Amino acid sequence: MTRSAGSRTGARTGEGAPPDEGAPTRLRIGEAAQRSGVSERTLRYYEEIGILAPAGHSAGGCREYGPGELERVQRIRELQELIGLNLEEIRGVVTREDRLGTLRDAYRQSEDPDERRALVLEALEMTEALHDRVARKVVRITAFRDELAGLIERYRTVLEELDTVSA
Repeated sequence: MTRSAGSRTGARTGEGAPPDEGAPTRLRIGEAAQRSGVSERTLRYYEEIGILAPAGHSAGGCREYGPGELERVQRIRELQELIGLNLEEIRGVVTREDRLGTLRDAYRQSEDPDERRALVLEALEMTEALHDRVARKVVRITAFRDELAGLIERYRTVLEELDTVSA
């Protein structure tokens, strides 16, 4: 599975990494869903469309999720609710975030200025493209908000006229 299907933090720690002292253990899908505020079906669907992967599977084959995967679910929900992105748009965002993490790791490991420059340029281009996409969405949301404000004002005016007529 590609890194984009993993979690931002979980993709870097991986299954073979030693557990952090005091870190929560992996959760089965039911508990992970409950803690994340989504259904088990939602977690399975996120996996199916490639925006989330379980940290691993139990000996019996049950999906298990760690802190990184729970963070990723919260990020997905935030992108849905706060910004209003659909799941296809979210896939693009989390794929970019995963790629940015890879670029950041490569930058830290490299001492070659030309390679570092290329990595920063790629990160910049990706971030600018996402910024532009969000900016276009903000313009559309602002226009919709303004349309609603106009309707509110019209309804208040009509109510005032009706109150005047009936007084």
